[in-house]
Amino acid sequence: MDQTKQEEEYGYDLFPERNKGKVKKGSIAESLFTFNHKCQLMLKYAMDTSPYAKLLLSAMKSSGCKVVTDRHFSCEDCDGTVSGGFDAASSQIVLCQNNIHQQSHMTRVVTHELIHAFDHCRAHVDWFNNYRHLACSEIRAANLSGDCRFMNEVSRFNFGLKQHHQECVRGRALRSILAVRNISRKEAEKIVDEVFDTCFNDHEPFGRIPHGKKEAKFAYRDYENRDRYSSNL
Repeated sequence: MDQTKQEEEYGYDLFPERNKGKVKKGSIAESLFTFNHKCQLMLKYAMDTSPYAKLLLSAMKSSGCKVVTDRHFSCEDCDGTVSGGFDAASSQIVLCQNNIHQQSHMTRVVTHELIHAFDHCRAHVDWFNNYRHLACSEIRAANLSGDCRFMNEVSRFNFGLKQHHQECVRGRALRSILAVRNISRKEAEKIVDEVFDTCFNDHEPFGRIPHGKKEAKFAYRDYENRDRYSSNL
């Protein structure tokens, strides 16, 4: 892939450490005072405690895509406009250590990007050539990760609209596409509209829209019980 085209058309310019020609692995041995170390600690806490992350990790393992933290996550400095990303070329989740400063934010970013990783595993998404595939995964990630929870929207001073959750999902998916693809807003809106209903109603592996941590715990419990029931058939 031409490097200039990769940077300009696929959003790699937002993740400058991706352009060093190698996959960076985070190190827990870094200084206690660095962004990297804080990022590693928050990542571990999210992986260990978040029912969203636990469900997605379990689902990926069941689909034959076991996640190894040191291999599949990388804490890096990014452009100031992004918090994370999924690099399909390396099957790696990038966490923007310079832009994530709170645990709740880290947990949402980890969940959002794990949904992309899950889609990459189960659906063989054509991230680079099929904008509809990209739009579908962005819709699912915005819908299922907690990005559009009511309290998160209130903190952004966005609330009170009819069908607000759907509009939040649509808007965040649109912004994500425009950030990483060199297409017009009109074209991106058309693509999102074409796939929205189908992808908004695809709740795998949660089985529902987890509007909060409590609902995510129920979804995780139901998923584990579903696997347990299937294994006894």
